[in-house]
Amino acid sequence: MATNDQAPWGRVDETGTVFVREGDSERAVGQYPDGTPEEALAYFERKYTELAGQVTLLEQRIKRGTAVADVAKTISALKATIGSANAVGDLAALGRRLDALDGAVGELTEKQTAEAKAASEAALAEREALVVEAENLAAQDPAKAQWKQVSATLDDLFARWQKHQQDGPRLPKSESNELWKRFRAARTTIETHRKAFFAELDSVHKDARNTKQDLAAKAEALVPTGLDGIPAYRSLLEEWKAAGRAGKKFDDALWARFKAAGDALYAAKSEVEKIDNEEFTANLEQKLALLTEAEPLLTETDRVVAKDRLLSIQRRWDAIGKVPRDKVKPIEDRLRRVETAVRKLDEEHWQKSNPERIARAEGLAGQLQDAIAKLERELETAKTTGDAKKVKDAEEALAARRAWLKAIGG
Repeated sequence: MATNDQAPWGRVDETGTVFVREGDSERAVGQYPDGTPEEALAYFERKYTELAGQVTLLEQRIKRGTAVADVAKTISALKATIGSANAVGDLAALGRRLDALDGAVGELTEKQTAEAKAASEAALAEREALVVEAENLAAQDPAKAQWKQVSATLDDLFARWQKHQQDGPRLPKSESNELWKRFRAARTTIETHRKAFFAELDSVHKDARNTKQDLAAKAEALVPTGLDGIPAYRSLLEEWKAAGRAGKKFDDALWARFKAAGDALYAAKSEVEKIDNEEFTANLEQKLALLTEAEPLLTETDRVVAKDRLLSIQRRWDAIGKVPRDKVKPIEDRLRRVETAVRKLDEEHWQKSNPERIARAEGLAGQLQDAIAKLERELETAKTTGDAKKVKDAEEALAARRAWLKAIGG
């Protein structure tokens, strides 16, 4: 078998042994006795190509920023492999590329350390924000808290905590534990407050439930009394409103009982009113006839006639009795207007015939007449002397006193 000294990185001797050149020396890497020298070299060159591919892949991983620990282990393993590799090629170049990667690993280590620190700080801030939110929930006044919303918010916070713990960067154990203690303490406080609130609410509901059960029973006991039971039922209704909540389930059921009793009472009332209205309708017709008789008195001027007729109408009105409830006010208002008109006639007569008033009016009239006579003389004097101001003052005073005299009928 002929030797092959033309390959730049290796040769094959007569026995089929393949050598790789390393600087000024060479090293046997294996035998390929059943093929040509070209085939032997090609086989071990493919081994080299595989190693070169691993180095290239490692370079690409470093560029992508893969984990430093994994890269460092791979570099170390490849260096050991290349040093004794059974391959033909520029193994020294591969070594130099790996040495260069050692420097890149150092830079990558610094970068990843900084990134890890920043990520850890950000994660701590996020985790603490969850803690602060939970602590703010725990600090609320339990009596004013909307517990359905508080519970939902707390569940969401805990879910976010778990997701952050699973998907986020690993945090320093001491700080992570301290944050968890705070979160757990806030969560425990909220649960304690929630249980205490609902325990107290249950107690309040129980008291309200007992009260409403008693009120419902009392309302049901009024049903046989019919219309007469309505005032007592209204009183019970006020107590019901003041009793508070008994919980939706109990409230709805108890209210159904209480309302059914009220419906029965008001149904009895409606039945009585229906019967009464049938009877009272005839009364209404009679009172309407009386109003037709009474309303002409609105324009009557003779007070004696008006009073006598009104008195007769009032006696018959009272004797007739009740009218349907919805008609009471309209017809009563019409009669009141007539009564007011007749009373006004009487008052006017009294004002005119009152001896004391007449005496006062006559005395005042005399005084006004004297004042008017005096002012008339002053006016004539002022006109004679041509004193315009005195003329004006006298005319104004005269006009005022004449108006007063007219008002009192003088």
